[in-house]
Amino acid sequence: MQPVGIYTDPVCREHSAGVGHPERPERMDSVSSVLADLVGEPGITILSGRDASDEQITRVHTVGHLDAVRASAGREVTVFDADTAANRHSFAAALRAAGSACAAVDAVCLGDSRRAFVATRPPGHHAERDRTMGFCFFNNVAVAAEHARHAHGLERVAVVDWDVHHGNGTMHHFSADPGVLFVSLHQYPLFPGTGRLEEIGTDAGAGYSLNLPLSAGRTDNDYLYLFDSLIVPLLHRFAPQLVLISAGYDAHERDPLGSMLLTSGAFAAMTQRLVSVAERSAAGRLVAVLEGGYSLAGLESGLRETINAMAAPEPEAAASAVHAAPGGRLVDSVVEELAEQAELQLEPFWGSLRA
Repeated sequence: MQPVGIYTDPVCREHSAGVGHPERPERMDSVSSVLADLVGEPGITILSGRDASDEQITRVHTVGHLDAVRASAGREVTVFDADTAANRHSFAAALRAAGSACAAVDAVCLGDSRRAFVATRPPGHHAERDRTMGFCFFNNVAVAAEHARHAHGLERVAVVDWDVHHGNGTMHHFSADPGVLFVSLHQYPLFPGTGRLEEIGTDAGAGYSLNLPLSAGRTDNDYLYLFDSLIVPLLHRFAPQLVLISAGYDAHERDPLGSMLLTSGAFAAMTQRLVSVAERSAAGRLVAVLEGGYSLAGLESGLRETINAMAAPEPEAAASAVHAAPGGRLVDSVVEELAEQAELQLEPFWGSLRA
């Protein structure tokens, strides 16, 4: 077993966006169920996180945004936008989620853990520099990436986002930044409407964003084909010193907000591939940060598969192999075409990735 630190905190259950909201406190009950089964497992350490500092938050967000979220702590209900509301505990939960992502980065960079999972809420990848969005207050994975660069001097960080919704906030923050490679597989069209194939970054960051917009109904084989034919080769070319995962589980076949058909095993297989990348170029440093996932059963099983894959001594190639779909096809032809188009978008910057 590899050393894996898992960060969580009871305050993350106290955040509520209102009765009937899909990003609900019961998501933490699913997390707790998984973690209860891991207590005492060799190599697994369950840790309390810490609050993010103002400095860590304002590397990604404006001071005005931080102050607006902080002000919600004194009110029973604060409605920020149509999807995002807070109670008096939400600021504390959001601060702890972002800070725990930074703590996880510290652990893998200092050698306390080889890999880490940040099992907190609220999620973060939709949060923009100056506003909340899509259930998100602070962009946890972006805060973690900036912390890795400022506190540990890393020059190349990769963020892979497999949430069913595009991580608009993360992409926008790093769009012009060649120090962070952003990769997203997401259902399109779907909220938030960003993440088109042509969005490859701007200025010095051109070529450092890879968006793979997928039609509904994609399967394990479709996702793994994109990993093997495009994402992993690009990551190897970039040679990250840290791999971050925006680990959403709303592409699971049981999720009510997405229309993908991933089984829980897909999350293990994707994790195994990213572990291999981290082992090759990042001294094993890999941190996954919980994003979406609104079927409690899907969240629980996907989370369990991810952590087990992170803890495995070596990636299990046999378990992650792509199997033939009914009729003998491995992947949908639409996905094959998407991979070809994406490679053409990036070829001026990276050369041929699928040779």
